[in-house]
Amino acid sequence: MTAPDPRPLLTRALDQVAELVATTPPDAVERPTPCDGWDVRTLLDHLVGVHRRIAHVGAGGHFADVPSDPEVAPGTHVAELAAARADIDRVWIQDEAVLDRVLTVPWGTMPGRFVGFGYVQELTVHAWDLGAATGRLEGLDDELALGVEDNARRVLPAEPRGGPIPFGPPVEVAADAPPYARLVGWLGRDPRGAFV
Repeated sequence: MTAPDPRPLLTRALDQVAELVATTPPDAVERPTPCDGWDVRTLLDHLVGVHRRIAHVGAGGHFADVPSDPEVAPGTHVAELAAARADIDRVWIQDEAVLDRVLTVPWGTMPGRFVGFGYVQELTVHAWDLGAATGRLEGLDDELALGVEDNARRVLPAEPRGGPIPFGPPVEVAADAPPYARLVGWLGRDPRGAFV
């Protein structure tokens, strides 16, 4: 089975995260997020780690070589994301060979086209996490959420969850709920929770 090219969605997910991070107020860094035990600063640090990891893995490196939760100096998240984004663009966007390159990520070893979709999901959900924590859910890319939700429902069953699978049980959400509510509900976050 050949998956479609994830790079257009990856570009949109990266753009969305970059915009949210660039406009996150400095006084918001201590606010809690929907990510259990994380404040906004921890989420921003993680997003930098994810960006670095996407570039490193795409170039053939092992995911464990790059920490997913680095400590990033306050006030440097935008610059750190931009530097990692340049590497992502070079490795992923400008080199079609990455799609068929076999890559190793926390969820397995597989061709880059599947890895790309995994990172699209991570970035899209963390964009919602950051938007929810900072009161900025309006304007998120609904089409991106629709694509990610469809993929998430195909590759991530409702059970089992927890333990090595980093998602809680699905939260029931109305079928006609907004796309991000359905997506994060499927991945175990309550879109009606204290953050929204």
